[in-house]
This record gives sequence, C-alpha cells and structure tokens, in this order.
Amino acid sequence: MIDSKPKGRARASSTGRATLDDIAVKLGISSITVSRAFRHPGKVADELRERIVKVADDLGYVRNRAASALASARSMNIAVIIPSLGNAVFVDILNGIEKVLRPRGYQMLLGVSHYSSEEEAALVRAYLAFDPDGIILPSLNYRDSTRRLLERAGKPVVHLMELSDQPNIHCVGFSQEAAGKAMTEHLLAKGYKRIAFIASQLDSRTLARGRGYRDTLVEAGLYDPKREVMVPDPSSIALGGRLLERLLQQAPDTDAVFFCNDDLAQGGLFECARRKIAVPSQLAVAGFNDLSASASTVPSLTTVATPRFDIGTQGANMLLALIEHQKVSHSSIDLGFDLKRREST
Repeated sequence: MIDSKPKGRARASSTGRATLDDIAVKLGISSITVSRAFRHPGKVADELRERIVKVADDLGYVRNRAASALASARSMNIAVIIPSLGNAVFVDILNGIEKVLRPRGYQMLLGVSHYSSEEEAALVRAYLAFDPDGIILPSLNYRDSTRRLLERAGKPVVHLMELSDQPNIHCVGFSQEAAGKAMTEHLLAKGYKRIAFIASQLDSRTLARGRGYRDTLVEAGLYDPKREVMVPDPSSIALGGRLLERLLQQAPDTDAVFFCNDDLAQGGLFECARRKIAVPSQLAVAGFNDLSASASTVPSLTTVATPRFDIGTQGANMLLALIEHQKVSHSSIDLGFDLKRREST
C-alpha cells in the first residue's frame, strides 16, 4: 500500500542536490518509504522500488551514506579483501557475495592484497577507518597483528575457502587438504605410481593441497621429494609449461602430475603437446578449481570443481546474520568439492 501524499513542499537542500523529500513529493509517498527503498530494498514492493529508483535517477539523487550511518548506527558497507582480481576463482566468489549484498542495500569496500600479508594488514586497517558493518577475508591465514586488529575492532568477520574448528571463527569453504588427497587417490587408483605435484603462488590453500598430496603418497610408500616443484611466482598458463619442463628434467620418469590449479595444468597440457608427450598414456595431467576452459581442453582436464559462487553467497549470508545478531547454527560450513574425472588422466 502506497503512503498518502506528504503535506507541504519538499525541503530544499542547502547544497542544491536532490533529497529524499524531493523524490517523495514527486511520487506522492512518504520520505520514510523512499528511505526504506534505499536502506532495505527487500522491504519495498518491486514495482514501487523501481519507480523510486527511476525518479531518483531523473533527479540526480545521490544517497548520503554518512547521514544514513549516523541515523541507523550502520554504515551499510562490507569490507571484502581478496588476493587477486586476475584469478577467476575470486571473481566467482565476489559475484556470489554481490548477489546477496546488493538486494539488502549493502556496498562492498573491495581490496586486493596481491597475496601479501603486509598489504592485507594495511587494507584491513584502512577499511576499519570507514567503520564497515562486517568483513570478509579469503582465508584463515593472516598476521597476528591483523588478528589483534580485528579482535579490537569487534566487527563480525567471515572467512572463505577454508574451514576451522576453532570457537568463534566463522568460515565457509571446504577442506583443501581433503581435496588434494582425493585427487592423489584418484591418480593412484588409475595405476599411476610416480606422481608429481607442481605449485605456485604458495598461499595457505595451495600448501594445504600439497599436504593432502604428500600425506597420501607417504601412506602409500610412494612419496619422492624430487617430484615436487613449488615456486612463489604468480600463477599463469605459461608458468605451468615452464614448471613441467623443470619437473621432467629432475624426474623424467614421472607418470602423472597434479598441478595445484587449472592455469598451471593447462600450461602443462600445452607443453606436453609441444613435446609430443601423449596425455594420459605417457603422462597424466590433473588440475584444481575446474575453470571454464578445463572441460574443453584437448584432452579434457581432470580437476577438482570447487563451489566458489556458493561460498560467496553463503559467506555473505552468514555475515549478514552476524551483523543482525541472529543465531548462526554452524560457525563452519563445509560445502565440499567435486572430483571431475576427464580424459587427461
């Protein structure tokens, strides 16, 4: 039901900018309804909200978030820090977060740490100055100084892509170590015995996959340290080819390679084609994350599909529940993973 038309004329803004009252007068509704459409979009009927937004656009209205924050004790900002915008994994997560936040009237303060704990700490400190209502971080592994900073700030924090059984730690993801173990067990089950692991961008998630690989081969009595190639360089398709070349120089009898991500694995496939190495009869190749091109490579790439979009949506929903002081049934949500068995193994 539309509110009755407010009495009197809209108050003029001292800056000459359009106000909520201007929109309300134009539509014949109350300023409270207009405010609600911007602050809590889900509480206003779609048709009315669309009319409000159209008139706001026509009038050139820009919401004063500072005033809104003072009135509601909320900034309606969420700080989101990711390691990279060039990695499709984190873009998928961001899309999931945005799908949840936008209809609820929240905006992201997006920071990119470039896989640097120092930059991550600086971003956390910088964004806390904007008094965000909550914070989303890409992992559980950050500096003690960052941890203390977050604890003192008292803001709800949700971690993505990893799991924790520690009390008062909220996270949504899957076991990276279990995923690394599952891929290695798949290669063993296919009969491969000289299995290598190639990794770059050695963040906590990559290292956990490596532990899963290593522990599985140690248990099988097949672990050989010369079959590990791990470098801190940024991941890329070209790097995957170079690292495979390095591996084959130091362990030429390798019969399967588990790359820590699909970028590197795709580069490995190109290098095999260049060297005329038959995949998988001479060398099996596996990746991680199931990027969009991996099902279409020749041969198609065996990999681990990870629920990045769902991690983003569920992480954002968990954070909003914490902000609104709602009870969260599980502080750690395991969304699992899916092993994609394809032609390359």
